[in-house]
Amino acid sequence: MKLYMTPGSCSTGIHILLEELDLVFEAHIVNLMAGDQHKPDYLALNPKATIPVLVKDDGGVLTEFGAIAYWLARRYPKAGLLPADVDDEARAIELIDYAVGTVHGQGFARIFTTDKFTPNPADFQAVKDQGLNIVKQGFELIDTMLPAEAYVLGSFGIADAALFYVEFWADKSGIELPKNCLAHYRLMCSRPAVRRVLMEEGYRL
Repeated sequence: MKLYMTPGSCSTGIHILLEELDLVFEAHIVNLMAGDQHKPDYLALNPKATIPVLVKDDGGVLTEFGAIAYWLARRYPKAGLLPADVDDEARAIELIDYAVGTVHGQGFARIFTTDKFTPNPADFQAVKDQGLNIVKQGFELIDTMLPAEAYVLGSFGIADAALFYVEFWADKSGIELPKNCLAHYRLMCSRPAVRRVLMEEGYRL
């Protein structure tokens, strides 16, 4: 398999899942700042010009965090990355959608890629402030969904990988995490696979 990724991005969550599954894969770095995602060869692979991208052993291409994480969990069921109970499975997908779509897509996106939300530099700070409010409110809501000092649904799974990468961004951005989110982040940071991934991507805990 091949993972097209950018260190420290949402693809870090998929990188963690691959490490947790102990899978052999090729890592291809996509330099977003340099515009690699808009190059013809990458667009031929993923016309959305986004990361992550997973190329499966059979050559099939998967995009979007949730889809890749779900496929990995279903493809390797013995790892228990998805709960057996259908209600808990739905809760895992619910949290992934919110972390990726709202906290990341609406919140952090406004902070990190402000110019995509307004062409007027005079509005940049207002857009960033809006993004920060979305992020903080998002974590406050997620905090009420989390058990104290535990994984999202009791044991490590794909929802934890999604939540981790936005918690990681908050930590690196100086955004204070509420109690349960902070406990979850510290728990994730204690996992050997997470520590390996962060070191491989150039970070120190």
